[in-house]
Amino acid sequence: MKLQMLWMTLILIIVVEANAAIQGKNVTIPALIVFGDSIMDTGNNNNLPTLLKCNFPPYGKDFPGGFATGRFSDGRNPSDLIAEKLGLAKTLPAYMNRNLKPQDLLKGVTFASGGTGYDPLTAKIMSVISVWDQLIYFKEYISKIKRSFGEERAKYILENSFYLVVSSSNDLAHTYSARSLRYTRTSYANFLADSAVTFVRELHKLGARKIGVFSAVPVGCVPLQRTAFGGILTRGCVKPLNNMAKQFNSRLSPALDSLDKELDGVILYIDVYDSLFDMIQHPKKYGFEVADRGCCGRGSLAISFMCNSLNPFTCRNSSAYIFWDSYHPTERAYQVIVDKLLDKYLSKVY
Repeated sequence: MKLQMLWMTLILIIVVEANAAIQGKNVTIPALIVFGDSIMDTGNNNNLPTLLKCNFPPYGKDFPGGFATGRFSDGRNPSDLIAEKLGLAKTLPAYMNRNLKPQDLLKGVTFASGGTGYDPLTAKIMSVISVWDQLIYFKEYISKIKRSFGEERAKYILENSFYLVVSSSNDLAHTYSARSLRYTRTSYANFLADSAVTFVRELHKLGARKIGVFSAVPVGCVPLQRTAFGGILTRGCVKPLNNMAKQFNSRLSPALDSLDKELDGVILYIDVYDSLFDMIQHPKKYGFEVADRGCCGRGSLAISFMCNSLNPFTCRNSSAYIFWDSYHPTERAYQVIVDKLLDKYLSKVY
């Protein structure tokens, strides 16, 4: 009888401790807060005076309900998938969504705006929200939390949320040509990396303590760049663009490591370049059939308004493609990357 009581007591202790651990894990990261570009934009561009919108079919054809929400994908994007991975929600709202209620802010938002970059000129050219203006909206977000839920709740969310910064592709692929008289490819990539570090410092000053920064992707391998600059017959990856991305990464990674040692909290460099490049070079290894064209339209130049419901060539099985349009991956490709990376990095922020 005493032995039975002892076993029951031990089991109870294990259950209580397990529940405490689970609850502790859930409250460790109360919200996901995202800054950046179209990779993470869940609809912030919808009401902006810009051509860079995607709140129309066939965008969103694989999103729950088949709705075009303003995500530059066939379905959900990394903002959503990472929020789900953290156990917060299946979708992350866009901060500029006019229908958001105070309660909707508690599990996080994305301030990301398709077409933006670290270079302020990028957002100006595209008529979108710069990452620097996204910081201003972030301050507004914290003020709203304070007004609706009090100083303590706001402080808790501010200090314990996971922050992601995802940018640089538009700078490298588009804005460099306008900056080429002032910068070499190397010096421009370094300028962008230094800007990213400055952004993280500013975010830390505002109270963020768990910050992840994505590397540049192999932007020279997206279908649009391959079509425009990869050769008429070969449509190969554009090496100068990929080399700029690598230079950005080689400058950013050690700078963030130094920042992590200097500042309190956790600052992570998240390498997505190698994962996406390997997927593009070996699609079948990951269960994809097409890596050099997008699903939408003919997949070579179709993006934003050029990817529309009048285009009869959009594929039916988008999960067979790495790219949805000529610039952005499909939900399935995003899922592969998120699953691969977050298992590696998330343990560092809990």
